[in-house]
Amino acid sequence: MNKFEWKSIVKFNILALKLIGLWPSEDDTYQRNFYSFYSATVLIVFVCGHNVFQTINVFLVLDDLEAFTATIFVTLTCIGGVLKAYSLIQNMDTLKKLFVTLRSEMFQPKISQMDLIQPSIRVWTLIYNSLCVMAALCAFFWTTYPILDKSEYRLPFLAWYPFETSVSPNYELTYLYQIISVYYIEMVNFNIDALIAALNMFIGAQCDILCDNLRNLAELGLEENFVICIKHHKAILEFAEKCNNFYNWILLFQFFTSAVSVGFSLFQLTQVVPFTSEFYSFIAYGGAVIGEIFVYCWFGNEVEIKSSKILYAIFETRWIDAPEVHTNVIIFSIRAQRSIKLSALKLFYLSVDTFKMILRSAWSYFAVLVQVNS
Repeated sequence: MNKFEWKSIVKFNILALKLIGLWPSEDDTYQRNFYSFYSATVLIVFVCGHNVFQTINVFLVLDDLEAFTATIFVTLTCIGGVLKAYSLIQNMDTLKKLFVTLRSEMFQPKISQMDLIQPSIRVWTLIYNSLCVMAALCAFFWTTYPILDKSEYRLPFLAWYPFETSVSPNYELTYLYQIISVYYIEMVNFNIDALIAALNMFIGAQCDILCDNLRNLAELGLEENFVICIKHHKAILEFAEKCNNFYNWILLFQFFTSAVSVGFSLFQLTQVVPFTSEFYSFIAYGGAVIGEIFVYCWFGNEVEIKSSKILYAIFETRWIDAPEVHTNVIIFSIRAQRSIKLSALKLFYLSVDTFKMILRSAWSYFAVLVQVNS
């Protein structure tokens, strides 16, 4: 029987990461080769370079509230791209091993369980496609609004450069550099977000498989398979812990900056002419950030809910017919009472409640900025 390839679900996601230099081929990590040189070059030139120019500009406009708010939230998003790329590269060996773990016999769904995991796969696929559209719209509006609004010698992003940008060909070359940088950073951001969502989806799907195995222990052979289920549960916990260690700092930065970014983008909507291309760029950006946070919180919440069902699945089987495993059932039940909670350094948990908290914080920042500006 052919193995179910979990990796095939995220093949387009991994292909995109490979194209932007963030996923070495096959099971390799970064070596001294052309791919590593390509990765370092594009990251330094288009991600780090763009961040440096924007960050310098932030310090130059500290006394101008409108210019500061127009710069800082975009800069935070770009810095987030640097952090995500660094975390992915730093944990590449762990991530490759996680996909090897998914191919192990213990993590393989039975034919009867395929219908059980398909809804989660479809949801992730839908969300990935939605992230692609939102990222593309956001990048399109941001990089074209100066042209569509016919703003003379205006760049898409406020940034400092060591040369005059309001003359040709400096203006055109700088404009092109910002376009390439923004599209590259967008690719980094949403593809790593989608990869994290996929890892969480895999954890939730494994919980579904474990629950189904526990419910049908009597049919499979209770005593022998109960031991296998215990090992499977332990493997899921280890898988979840490794995933959480990979994106701990990403989530912490994302949660802190998303509320600021959404609040500042709402404030900018009150400062620009309504229904212009720049106006729509702020709407697209705000929607993309909200969607980004929702993806984290939704799949994290799903993991918590599905893992909490393991305890109930234990008692849905006919374990009382086998007294010799009674003690093992009790011990496993005590352990299974603790659902899997994914978090950002144990400070914020991935849940719908956290998502609502971020939206409330964003509105608070917006209200404060409006009050200060008035």
